[in-house]
Parts: sequence; structure tokens; C-alpha cells
Amino acid sequence: MVDKLDSEKLQQINNMDADQRMKYGIKEMVTNRCVWILKDDHGCVMLNTDDDDCVPVWPNEEFAAQWATGEWEHCTAESISINKWHSRWTHGLEDDELSIVVFPNINEEGVVLYPDEFDFELKKQAQKLDRK
Repeated sequence: MVDKLDSEKLQQINNMDADQRMKYGIKEMVTNRCVWILKDDHGCVMLNTDDDDCVPVWPNEEFAAQWATGEWEHCTAESISINKWHSRWTHGLEDDELSIVVFPNINEEGVVLYPDEFDFELKKQAQKLDRK
């Protein structure tokens, strides 16, 4: 069971820059064996950059749920197991020509990766944890 994050810890992590949040996020996703998305009846929430349509992902339910406001207040946080992510989501996102924005903050700032790059980062982190 994953411990809930208190508001002070949430704020501290949200104040990290995009690269720090990505590193923290990847480590947490691998440790907890799941990736969090926001979804509604039509599928997962999307963010748009100048160049890419992106699926935002978060390391914990609390961070994903922070986004369920305004136009997305009807959305719910959903976890996807790491195994399911590797077996279905990476290829599905590549086929749909979508990118991933890793752990965006409320200002929509986050690191954008292609699905294969995100998959690589997850696997690289898993190898680090396996060596410990």
C-alpha cells in the first residue's frame, strides 16, 4: 500500500522544476509499480504543446487528482500497472502519434517524452532498483 502524501509534501514536490519532478515521478512510478492518468467517459485527459498532443502522467493519485478541477472536474484519477503500461500503452501511444508529459505541475510545465523514451526511463529506473 502506498502512503498518502500530506499537503506539505505535495507542495514541496510541486515546487520542484520539471526535470526534478520527472526524476521523482519516474522513481515513484517504478517503486509503486503504477502510472497515474486522469480519465473521463471519453478516455484520458490530453494536454497540447505547440508540437505535440500529450497524455499527462503522474506518480501518485494525489497529484493526478489535483488536476481534476475546472473543465476536468468530472475526471477521475486512474492507475495503470507498469506491466500494462509496457505491454499496451507505449505501443498504443506510438501508434496514435501521442507524446507523454511527465508529472506536469498546475502551470502545465513538465518534461515531454515520446512513448519509447518514457518506456526507456521506466525500465532504466527499474534496473537501478533491482541492483539495490
